[in-house]
Amino acid sequence: MSEPLFNNVDEYIAHLKDKLRQAPECGNSYYNLGVAYLSKREFLDAERAFREAVANSPKLAEAYVQLGGICLERGDMEGCLNFNRQATQVRPFFAVPWGNIGFVLLQLGDSDKAIPALQKAIKYDPNFVQALATLGSAFFSRGEIDDALPLLKKAVELQPMFGPAWNNLALVHAELGQWAEAAACVKKAQETGYDVPQAFLDEIAQNLK
Repeated sequence: MSEPLFNNVDEYIAHLKDKLRQAPECGNSYYNLGVAYLSKREFLDAERAFREAVANSPKLAEAYVQLGGICLERGDMEGCLNFNRQATQVRPFFAVPWGNIGFVLLQLGDSDKAIPALQKAIKYDPNFVQALATLGSAFFSRGEIDDALPLLKKAVELQPMFGPAWNNLALVHAELGQWAEAAACVKKAQETGYDVPQAFLDEIAQNLK
């Protein structure tokens, strides 16, 4: 049976609450309620709904991922890591939490642990653009340019409007002394709305002279 159509998110939220009154242990309804609250940026209500979702459906890995996203929104990196790790425990072959774990570990400066997590994400979903781009960044941060280049190229092929990957690809070309290629990549990054650092733009302009 398909869901009825709703005029707005509030109508959908009311419908889900009504469903939960009739079936208070439905983890999926709590999950959908959390997503609806997230769309309104009502993070506390969303968090409550996702916590109810995993309490009633402990194997609902997507809800752990959403709880991790709420932690990240608050700047709670450890919380984000923990929830995504829980997601991998209940669904080991789910690429998204592995990608998130890698992203957070890289933000924390731990590329040794970030890289294997990101490699798992790509193993389970070879076209996971964020994981490809983040793994490319991880290799670049270690000076492993030959490993970074194909990952970033694949990321922008799959998602031409993904600005951070274009910016990182430009950094790789700059590192290789390929300034014309770097200039082309930053132009692509800017076309996506990505804010390329002025110092990098100046460095490219200087080397193109």
